[in-house]
Amino acid sequence: MSTLERNLLTGLRVTIGWAFLYAGLTQFADPSWSAAGFLTHTTTFHPLFAPFAAPTILPLTNFLVKWGHLLIGLSLVTGSLTRVGALFGTVLMLAYWLAHMNFPYVETKLNFLIDFHVVYAIGLVYLLTKPPAMLFGIDQWLASLKPVKSNPLLRPLVL
Repeated sequence: MSTLERNLLTGLRVTIGWAFLYAGLTQFADPSWSAAGFLTHTTTFHPLFAPFAAPTILPLTNFLVKWGHLLIGLSLVTGSLTRVGALFGTVLMLAYWLAHMNFPYVETKLNFLIDFHVVYAIGLVYLLTKPPAMLFGIDQWLASLKPVKSNPLLRPLVL
């Protein structure tokens, strides 16, 4: 991998990570934040998403969304367990894409089938295909640790 490619991939990882991290931080900073508004306004796949806004499930949904954003963001920004963060980030972006869908448009008439959620998901999938230890971040250090080198279950996370 060339230095340019490493720098571009690191930039991609950090910028997508920042989007997640910022979302998580603002959700924690706002005590009134709730996923209910978002979930109750879904259209095409409303039956799939509305149950997550039910009063008994909503506290768990809010917890998972806040912590999910924060942990995915921290993972990607710091380059630690990048593959785990990228995998969960991809799943979350595709879920948001479906939730914003008003088939065949996504959120507005300006987005026909594709919006930024799909672009983020593609970027995250691309990151999944690259060895995280080749990028600048904590995964480089993790890859050098003996427990990681000797454990076949941990190696794929950083090598």
